[in-house]
Amino acid sequence: MVNVVHHSLRRRAALALAAPLMVGLAATGAPAVAQPLAAPPASIAAGRPTPPAPSTSTGYGGAVSSVDASASAVGLEVLRDGGNAADAAVATAAALGVTEPYSAGIGGGGYFVYYDALTGDVTTLDGRETAPAAMPSDAFIDPATGTPYPFAAAVSSGLSVGVPGTLATWEEALDRFGTESLRDMLKPAILLATKGFTVDQTFRDQTLANQQRFSAFPDTAELFLPNGDAPRVGSIFKNLDLAKTLRQISLRGTEIFYEGPIAEEIADVVQDPITTPDTTLPAFPGFLTADDMAGYGVLEQEPTHVEYRGLDVYGMAPSSSGGTTVGESLNILENFDLSGSAEEVARSLHLFLEATAHAFADRNAYVGDPAFVDVPTEVLLSQEFADARACVIDPDAASTKPVAPAPLDAAGCDAVALGEHADTENISTTHLSVVDQWGNAVAYTLTIEQTGGSGMTVPDRGFLLNNELTDFSFVPNPADPNIVEPGKRPRSSMSPTIVLDGGEVRYVVGSPGGSMIITTVTQVLVNRIDLGMALPDAVAAPRASQRNTAAVAAEPAFRAAYEAALAPYGHQFTTSAEIGAVAAIEVDADGLMTAAAEPLRRGGGTGLVVAPVD
Repeated sequence: MVNVVHHSLRRRAALALAAPLMVGLAATGAPAVAQPLAAPPASIAAGRPTPPAPSTSTGYGGAVSSVDASASAVGLEVLRDGGNAADAAVATAAALGVTEPYSAGIGGGGYFVYYDALTGDVTTLDGRETAPAAMPSDAFIDPATGTPYPFAAAVSSGLSVGVPGTLATWEEALDRFGTESLRDMLKPAILLATKGFTVDQTFRDQTLANQQRFSAFPDTAELFLPNGDAPRVGSIFKNLDLAKTLRQISLRGTEIFYEGPIAEEIADVVQDPITTPDTTLPAFPGFLTADDMAGYGVLEQEPTHVEYRGLDVYGMAPSSSGGTTVGESLNILENFDLSGSAEEVARSLHLFLEATAHAFADRNAYVGDPAFVDVPTEVLLSQEFADARACVIDPDAASTKPVAPAPLDAAGCDAVALGEHADTENISTTHLSVVDQWGNAVAYTLTIEQTGGSGMTVPDRGFLLNNELTDFSFVPNPADPNIVEPGKRPRSSMSPTIVLDGGEVRYVVGSPGGSMIITTVTQVLVNRIDLGMALPDAVAAPRASQRNTAAVAAEPAFRAAYEAALAPYGHQFTTSAEIGAVAAIEVDADGLMTAAAEPLRRGGGTGLVVAPVD
């Protein structure tokens, strides 16, 4: 089931009527959702301690986990004030657009997975960016040479910009699941952009890494490279243009973005990028128009679902490949006993790497935007299909990569050949996880794609535009499910995941990392469920990513710990400095919540709970 929700069909008049009701519900702390979870001990409930900003917190009453301390604090305050998981997720995401502008913001898109504790339903919102209506399938082919544009040239251009879906996702999430208004949920982000946040080393490093291309766009340089340099660590970074933009949206609604002046301004920048006279970037013009903006719609659809070790794992269906590929990987692993014991951990990691490699082969062959491609989602998620994949995996030896995808009627160990897929997804993006006091949960991954997106800032608006269309395959091969087509959503690897145990939330997990998101989420689940790690350890453990390539990408700590033990299996390794940046939550059978974010990756994240316990 897929419902297309166009922002232009919103209940505009009803919003004004609903606002007092929303405020009233928030004031009473009684949204129309399930009853609260078991109350924390009286000694905890009596106070409202202000927690520090640790990567992991444990307690009751609700939890938020994200890569940023300020954003997690915003979400926590919404939960404390009686908002539910959807409310807190939107407020946290808006704050991330301020403090993580190179990874998220209203110029991008994402995937929102929601669990309703009252009904037991899991629903997803596809807020992925779309290709403009006039964009041809050979848009990334240089007409002078007949060959694809270099990736680096295509990224920083209007060609890469898809119609943003983030703001429409926030509005739809609050309309469908929330108890608060978008106007109120934008207020903390507006305040944060106005007062500013303290620049850390990660923000400075990301700015410096983009200094050359940011310098090519004067509006971007003015905002993020004041006086020609990245903001200094410890300084206060304010984004008054973004505060003004969000304030206008909060007062006038999303129509100002999708149908009003901001839509026109976005289209102008995309069609005629504003560059400095001396730049060497080609900054190709793109195809996005104001009509494309007005026609954007969020898709509400059923989640993916597999059963793993007695748990129900829900994820994001295509246009994301996250849910199908995480699901297939777990279904393959269902055929094997995994263990974290010293004697078995190498074999378990070998099987994890083989499972994801085979699942990636099928992802590359079959997954695209289902509005344009007949995606065999049911087959890819079936245990029978995974069993056929498992039977070609040698528990004692790595297969030669790339492996072939399986035929869709696979019942044995036959397969067909397909060339290795070129991966153009970038490692940026961000993720947040929320669980509220009633047991509702959100896993939300949002992005502007590359760190810094397209590099283009809308003049006087304070936000960067995405480069999501570079997630399409550049060569228009009709057999490729991910070629460019007008109105199509590029395939993504974002994998927001909610795991239920007996109908109640057990884990909420997600990560940035491009195509490594899939392997990161899978590895965290395997670490926790199969290898017996506590959630914080499962998040912090060194990572490796096998995406059906000749060599396994692995963090230095993973190579140091496991390369020698995996060498007899035949695995080869390359080094990836950092893989993913997980934000996760676990709820145990007694309602105790553990909010776990990265202790080190991406500068460390922050997991917070409403009522902490030691």
